Parts: sequence; C-alpha cells; structure tokens
Amino acid sequence: MSTPRLVEHFFRHEYGRLVSMLSRRVGVQNLEAVEDAVQSALTTALESWTVAGLPDNPSAWLFRVAHNDLVGGLRQRTHRRRILDENGAEHVGDPEDGPGPLLAGEVQDDLLRMLFVCCDDAIPPESQLVLALKTLCGFDVREIALRLFSSEANVYKRLARARNRLREVPPRIDDLTPEQYSSRVPAVHQILYLLFTEGYLSSHAETAIRQELSDDAIRLASVLAEHQVGKVPETSALLALMHLHAARITARQDASGGLILLSEQDRALWDQQKIQVGLSWLADSARGDVYSRYHAEAGIAAEHCLAPSFEETRWDRVVECYSLLEQIAPSALHKLNRAVAVAEWQGPAAGLAVLEGLEPPSWLAGSYQWAAVLADLHRRCGHDDAARRYRDVAVKSAPTQAVRELLQRRLRVGA
Repeated sequence: MSTPRLVEHFFRHEYGRLVSMLSRRVGVQNLEAVEDAVQSALTTALESWTVAGLPDNPSAWLFRVAHNDLVGGLRQRTHRRRILDENGAEHVGDPEDGPGPLLAGEVQDDLLRMLFVCCDDAIPPESQLVLALKTLCGFDVREIALRLFSSEANVYKRLARARNRLREVPPRIDDLTPEQYSSRVPAVHQILYLLFTEGYLSSHAETAIRQELSDDAIRLASVLAEHQVGKVPETSALLALMHLHAARITARQDASGGLILLSEQDRALWDQQKIQVGLSWLADSARGDVYSRYHAEAGIAAEHCLAPSFEETRWDRVVECYSLLEQIAPSALHKLNRAVAVAEWQGPAAGLAVLEGLEPPSWLAGSYQWAAVLADLHRRCGHDDAARRYRDVAVKSAPTQAVRELLQRRLRVGA
C-alpha cells in the first residue's frame, strides 16, 4: 500500500477515534479545534511518512501530534485558564496518559460514547446525523448529502446548527446519565446503520465498497449490544442485518472492483460463518414484542442468505417483510424496493402495478434508484421506449462510476 493510500486508510480508521479521545480530554465545546488538530496531524503524517517512512506505531504517532497541536492552540487562547480549570490538567496533559477510570455503567468505547454526545436531544435528528457522520466517521459533505438525500448546502446548515448547540451547552462526555444514554439509543442505531450502509455501497467516487466502514459499524454495534443500555432487540436486529449483508461483501465485486448484481453473485464466496452469526443475532432480536425496521431488513437479508439460488428465493417472504417495513417506517423508497421483490415473485407487470399512481418525493425522483427500477421493469415488460428514457436518467444521475457501469450493464434495452 502506498504512503498516500496508507494515510487515507488511517484517516478512515483513526479520524473518529482521535476526535473522540481528544474531545474527552478538552470538552466537546472545543470540537472544531479538535477537528482542526486531527486534520493537521493527518496532513503532517502525509508529509512526514512520505519522506521518513512509517513510524513503529502510526496510531500513537497521530494521536501525539494531534494532541500537541490541540493543546498548543488552546493554551494560546485568552480563556485557556478557564478550559484548564473546567476540564482538569489531566485532560490536556501528557499524551501518553490513557483515559481516566470508567464510571459504573459508562459505555466503554470513546467513539461510541461520542456518538451518544452527538445525539443530544436538543439537536434536531437530521443535524445529529450530519454531526456524527462528518465529525466521527470522516464523511465529506458530498457523501452525507447523498446518503441523506439532501443538498450540500443543507448539510452545511445542519452541521453548523449542531456545532452551535455543543458550544452553547458544552456537555462533558463522561457526564451523560443512564437516562440520557437510553433516550439516545435509537439515534445511535440510525447513525451506525448509515455508517454500515456507506461501507456496503459507497458514495465515494473511487471506491464502490469501503469494508472498513462496515467493519467499524459492526464493532461499535457489538460494543453497544454488550452494554446494558444497548441490550435491546433493535440492537440485535441491527447486528443481524449487518452480519448478513457483510457475509456477501466479497462476492459483490469482480476482479476490477466493479459491482456484481445479487443474481450474478457466486454464492460459494458467501461467508457462512458470518451468516450463522447474523442468524443468531436475528434469533436474539425476537425476544419481547418489539418489531423495528431493523427486524424487517434483517428478515429480508436472511431470506437472501438462506436461498439456494436467486431464482429459489422465497420472494413472497421478502415482499411480506417490505410490506411490514412500509408500515413501520413509511417511505416511497421502501415501496420501490417492494415493487422490485413483487416483480421477481409475480412478474415485472405486477411490480409496475405497485408503483402505479405513486408520485415519488423530490429526493427520490431525482435519484438514480427510482429511474433504474422503472427502467428495469419497463425493459422486462418490453416497453423499450420507456425503458430507454428511464435508463438514460438513471445512468446520468448515478453517484459513482461503479454504479454507472452496473446500470449500463443491467439496463441494456433488448437484452
């Protein structure tokens, strides 16, 4: 791996962890200063490692450089004494010092703990997502806008709103109560879900799959599931769908990095151990009376993993899960996916009938997904003119080259 690529690797793996650890030391009211220090450390790493080679412990090197940069900047501010008094010298002192002892009942992971801080009830849900994805997951504004079906301008506004809230009421990461942790679990679920989704099908221009993001989401969800506050059926269902999807990641790309359709995947490449882990989490999620969107999506993933072949998939069960998903979390996107499943079960005309009369919201109408599904269903029904029209829209609006090439291969009219 080249040095620039290695720095990119560490950026994705270490960015959120560094921000979380440093924020714990100096308080989240200094979040922007923390982010600046981490960015500076990564830039310094690119310059230094290219010339001198990698240090023995790149992670420790990054933390030390970011810590020193941050402390130097804070000490130059006119209110440096107040910061030191409020947070304690141990929080901004020796970078070799580890975190202080954990309080009873505290979530034992800096990054996950910081996710709970980002999910402050006083911050609007959309801004919580933006703050966490940008600050802790290293997403750029374009990636966030694509994932949230929003504009980049709106993402900037939501990010500013969230940061302003943290400045107004600066919480200490260690001061969250058990009640605050419990109330914020659903928002943390949503962030971990989006983090995994970005890894599974990336909006990054050069990388179709970013497995390290999916792995981080699974790790954090596993930490959450081990803690009393996160031992809820929804966490188990979320872990089930993550493991069931992750089991198929290797088979989703060809040798050149292109995406492979589910119907074309070599099922011998699917990770059977991960499938079994996913099924175990799915069974665990069945305790109690809760049935969430994560249960429905995990059920869909399980049907795909258990099917001997694409043609032998129990599409009626998949349709049923999508119907339940629409009831739990109404969305035109879920109806679109149900139409795809109905088409596999009862034919493309039945799939089109599901969408008849549906006026998609602007965020979906402008995406490649809506046009791609209609292009495929019309193509399979023999409606060549409509298929070409929707195909052109889908290909033009594809967010990455990998998705564009997949659509061009899939939506060939007359094929």
